[in-house]
Amino acid sequence: MRDLGVGFQYLLQGQRWVARNGKQYGFGLLPGLITLVLYLAALVALAVWGTDFVAWATPFADDWSSPWLGLFRGFLVAVLFALGLLLAVLTFTAVTLLIGQPFYESLSEHVDRDVSPDGTAPESGLPLWRELWISARDSLRILVRAVLWGVLLFALGFVPLVGQTVIPVIGFFVTGFFLTEELTAVALQRRGVDLRARLTLLRSRKALVWGFGTPLGLAFLVPVVAVFLMPGAVAGATLMARDLLGEEMRDEAGVPEEELTA
Repeated sequence: MRDLGVGFQYLLQGQRWVARNGKQYGFGLLPGLITLVLYLAALVALAVWGTDFVAWATPFADDWSSPWLGLFRGFLVAVLFALGLLLAVLTFTAVTLLIGQPFYESLSEHVDRDVSPDGTAPESGLPLWRELWISARDSLRILVRAVLWGVLLFALGFVPLVGQTVIPVIGFFVTGFFLTEELTAVALQRRGVDLRARLTLLRSRKALVWGFGTPLGLAFLVPVVAVFLMPGAVAGATLMARDLLGEEMRDEAGVPEEELTA
């Protein structure tokens, strides 16, 4: 249970770090703003043309009498938009990280140098195109896992009582896990930790991951909030990655003493 609090503290420390480093924070906002505009455009298009799409996809219902036709297609439009929102929440981080790879790599390296006892940061040694390819490939793999979980939890949401109580809670923890994986990947990928090893590492400290990612997932339900929290989330995930790998951190960099030995 202690790890839950430690994970949340890393989230707060990341926000404090970018607050002290305004230039890095400003650069870190750009990818989130770009992604937000793209997602808002997609959701607006879904709202505008969703009814037409559902009507096209359900020609068998054209002859249904009122009010069943309207109720059936209205329900499907609502489900379609809800799925769109769910996918937006699940994929926002991955898409933002992909768009902002150079920005977040730089931010993460600055955090590493700031908290490292010797003032250095690990480097992958790979060309940018190779890093982008690995990031895109791994993000796609995580996205497939997240979508499968999302569809499963969405279906279970229709189960009476359990679907309205237990399933949403599980959903937030699942979302938190995948968010944390995407965010820590920035620092761990530079250290040569592949996707399989990253997942194993995160599963070994689930409480730490949930303490960091679950409150962040709740905040990310509002895309505008996600834009402003993303730079600090990357900074906090870098600190947590160092913890997961047992790397030392300087106390004067703003990391509480009790968490250095977590």
